[in-house]
Amino acid sequence: MSEKIPVGISACLTGEAVRFDGGHKRLAFAVETLSPWVTFTPVCPEMAIGLPVPRPALRLVKADDGAIVLRYSDGRAGDLTGAMNDFSARRVAGLEHLCGYIVCAKSPSCGMERVRIYESGSNNNRKAGRGLYTRRLMETFPWLPVEEDGRLHDPQIRENFVERIYALHELNGVRQRGLSRGALLDYHSRYKLLLLAHSQPAYRELGRFVAAVHEWDSLEAFFIDYRQRLMDLLSHHATRRNHTNVLMHVQGYFRDRLNARQRQELTTLIDGYRRATQPLLAPITLLKHYMAEYPDAWLSGQRYFDPWPEALSLRYGS
Repeated sequence: MSEKIPVGISACLTGEAVRFDGGHKRLAFAVETLSPWVTFTPVCPEMAIGLPVPRPALRLVKADDGAIVLRYSDGRAGDLTGAMNDFSARRVAGLEHLCGYIVCAKSPSCGMERVRIYESGSNNNRKAGRGLYTRRLMETFPWLPVEEDGRLHDPQIRENFVERIYALHELNGVRQRGLSRGALLDYHSRYKLLLLAHSQPAYRELGRFVAAVHEWDSLEAFFIDYRQRLMDLLSHHATRRNHTNVLMHVQGYFRDRLNARQRQELTTLIDGYRRATQPLLAPITLLKHYMAEYPDAWLSGQRYFDPWPEALSLRYGS
């Protein structure tokens, strides 16, 4: 997984001065942390439809007929909805290769959630909208990992987003090399422990779906369905309880190979993680040590142990 991952991003988050006030919202996590591993595709929908910098701020407005439209916030004449929707349709159509997207929060063009929708002719509003560009993006590619800049300051959300873009990138690689039942089964097998950490019921349901791959005449149709199911499962955040179950499951592989002291040390670390006195990295590091000492082909192929480059240091505090 050394190839850089294609990810879309709101241009202002890369440091480009494209915001309405001539500023930017540079996201250090993207520009500094992710950039060695990711190829960004920056987009500013508002600049793309011909608006200048600086420019009047925009807002989403609920029109008299109930439609959500894009207008200037200072009340000047002009409805930008058609231009934004036309651009969004054209631009999004060429983004199927992306494995993730980071959007600017609160933006009437790019916000993912809780964007203010104003009542026509007043400042009354509710935080219930989604930017017009991001709405088109998420409707067109419902499997695509999409996150807002502000939410990525949360360590759990950050980890989940990175995990999903890596999983999708690897799955897309399976398709690019030519779909086969064997390749799809191998991919799913590599992700079993990781999926188990997210949701045990969804893991079992997806397992039943994969077991029926031989009943599908079209592998492309199977891939499309599997991709959606997989990304839906991974969008559930992994829990401490599920991680603990996975760690105890892996511990069983070494039970007969470790001495009493080693077994106790591993049990103590796993229990420390369960009680939140140890980070997840602690038991995983010890398990990886035993995996090197007592190799197991299935365990060594599990993405659970290396879902992203170690240099990203995402599990240090979880």
